[in-house]
Amino acid sequence: MKTKKTYSTRQAAAKMRVSFRTLNRWLADGRIKPSTVIKMPNGRTLWLWREADIARGRRIKGQERPGPKPKAGRR
Repeated sequence: MKTKKTYSTRQAAAKMRVSFRTLNRWLADGRIKPSTVIKMPNGRTLWLWREADIARGRRIKGQERPGPKPKAGRR
């Protein structure tokens, strides 16, 4: 059985040609989700990205307008 290649969030951001911070913002906003989400015992979350997820991220990037984004208020 052939396993599908997965990428870390940093690697996926680089392949999408967006910053790591932008990809994390998209995750927090619910605009994108990776194929695999693993909750770690220390409370952190490990996201694993596949090529299809990266292609989806590139489509999201293509829909973005250039320039500064409006501030959404403090969380």
